[in-house]
Amino acid sequence: MTDSLRGRVAIVGAADTEVGKVPHMTPMQLCADAILRALADAGLTKDDVDGLVTCNSMAEPYMYHAEATAEYLQIFPRFCIGVGAGGGTTFSILHHAASAIVSGMCNTVVVAMADSLRTGMTRERAMVTQSSSGHTQFESPYGPTVPALYALIARAHMDTYGTRPEHFASVAVTCRKHAALNETAQMREPITVEDVLNSRLIADPLRLLDCSLVSDGGAAIVLTSAERAADFPHPPVYMLGFGEGYGHEHISQAHSLTESAAGIAGARACEMAGVTPREMDFAQLYDCFTPVVLLELEDLGFCAKGEGGGFAASGAIELGGALPINTHGGLLSHCHPGNPGSMFALTESVSQLRGKAGARQVSGAELGLLHAQGGILSSHTTLILGSEATL
Repeated sequence: MTDSLRGRVAIVGAADTEVGKVPHMTPMQLCADAILRALADAGLTKDDVDGLVTCNSMAEPYMYHAEATAEYLQIFPRFCIGVGAGGGTTFSILHHAASAIVSGMCNTVVVAMADSLRTGMTRERAMVTQSSSGHTQFESPYGPTVPALYALIARAHMDTYGTRPEHFASVAVTCRKHAALNETAQMREPITVEDVLNSRLIADPLRLLDCSLVSDGGAAIVLTSAERAADFPHPPVYMLGFGEGYGHEHISQAHSLTESAAGIAGARACEMAGVTPREMDFAQLYDCFTPVVLLELEDLGFCAKGEGGGFAASGAIELGGALPINTHGGLLSHCHPGNPGSMFALTESVSQLRGKAGARQVSGAELGLLHAQGGILSSHTTLILGSEATL
């Protein structure tokens, strides 16, 4: 078992910016705001930072985003890198940041991501981005947008396992229930399965409320060694396991539309952490579209293949259920500013493992699984986090 990173690095600071419509801040300002908030949470200043990781912004791209962020804040790190792996970026870079700390390259690494997809891009520009992600030879010429490509996955799951639109809708309803308990969430008004089924058709069988939000926002975390972690204001949250899996880049080249490399990523993360999926107190699963959550529940080992729909609809994924997921509201109801979207699952998990999530707190939470994916079910990364009790 690869255990060289297990428990050796901890999150000691975490913070979000405001989310939703934030027209008074640029993506760079949001990123800087997230960094300063996270440092304040850790009781540090920007002069303590010797490692910086960011991802580029779609609304305000820079050729060298991390370096531009460091310049903006006047941080002079030893380790500075901008990354891009779609929605999986957040988690895929974390073991690199952890390795920089374990190797002695850095003492304090900040990972920060922000964008302004809601107010920083015109509708026309957003549509160009949506329609340019497909394979240039086999997909883009036919005009599918991102929702249309994910609709293929939804339809395949329905045809293979008898999954119904009501099953997909139950994911959206659960995420909205959790968002209603989160005063920072973009969408908090309760919805029903019928509301989802009656919402506007986007790409058959996906409807508007099956699709994640379009948002502005940013978040950041502060990492340091486990040896230093006790010196900070809040209980540290330890990184126990990391795993990645890649099956394809373009959905037309996927070997399956009903199985993903989430299973590979999850197995690798659990092996490093020395735990099983059944031991998790909660999970934060990438919910860009509702069918993705069903695949992740199955591939990550929380239920058998084909049972994701029934598992979700049973209430098992709600607070108080067997496996509460997306306790902040997820991409479906909290916010989704593009590549930074998973950062909010990470900061939410820190709150849960600190026992500071308020009305949405999972009782006795000590262990959590986080999963992110990028592209069209392409790149997958799983992260296992734990409290002091899990070491």
